[in-house]
Amino acid sequence: MASSLRELRQRRNSVSTTKKITRAMELIASSRIIKAQQRARAAAPYARELTRAVSAVATFSDVDHVLTTEPENPTRAAMLLITSDRGLAGAYSSAVIKQGESLAEFLRDENLEVVPYLAGRKAAAYYQFREREVAKVWEGYSDSPDYAHAKEIADELIGAFQTPAEEGGVDEIHIVFTRFVSMMTQQVEVIRLLPLEVVESDEPIEEGQAFPLYEFEPDAEEVLDKLLPLYVASRIHYCLLQAAASELAARQKAMKAATDNAQQLIERLTREANQARQAEITQEITEIVGGANALADASQDAE
Repeated sequence: MASSLRELRQRRNSVSTTKKITRAMELIASSRIIKAQQRARAAAPYARELTRAVSAVATFSDVDHVLTTEPENPTRAAMLLITSDRGLAGAYSSAVIKQGESLAEFLRDENLEVVPYLAGRKAAAYYQFREREVAKVWEGYSDSPDYAHAKEIADELIGAFQTPAEEGGVDEIHIVFTRFVSMMTQQVEVIRLLPLEVVESDEPIEEGQAFPLYEFEPDAEEVLDKLLPLYVASRIHYCLLQAAASELAARQKAMKAATDNAQQLIERLTREANQARQAEITQEITEIVGGANALADASQDAE
């Protein structure tokens, strides 16, 4: 019984230590997610206006740019997976990897060879464990990315896109990331980054409203040459910021659940320890009473 009581107390102390760790991680994630949300919101206007500028140049010009032209017979597609560098974030990374597997299967059904590009140690570990080849891996900044990191990824992807497929390049670029919706909801999304899809507006022009006219200086092709790399980098930066906010929200939620579970386990172990202690005391009292009765019987026999 003493051994069982000692074991229960050791387990309770161990769970209490774990609870302190998970609570601290929950508080850290809660404090950092506010800054991550602010950074994601601050990047949205720039990305939105840059997208409008690129769309205007691509729509109102007759330039066939390499980044906006659909290849006739695409053969290779790049897939960028954005996961976390660290664990303890629930199903955050596994959901992205699962969606990436679905996307890869879909692309293969379209007779496209999939070329993985990975951002985050979780995706890298997943591919390394299965001994799969990857084109490039970026690590170390999943929860605090900046524009320089996005620019590095964008340069690599644009270089692959501008290289002919038969020479090791790609014809399409897809991104799998997690969009931050709220503290309780994060959605895994897939977007095709390149070639740029130009969707003409179907909204009718009101009477008296002039159709927009654009003049490009020096010319539309050079404007696209300058704008499209900025557009790709800004989109990747926005995806990284959304993923960072989602990672912190998922970690905060996972650590809160772990802290609550630890508290419940501590309460259960405390009850079991109290019951074991009560049983131990009862047994000791029973032994004392039994010994006293035996001594009394022995003294009576002696008389």
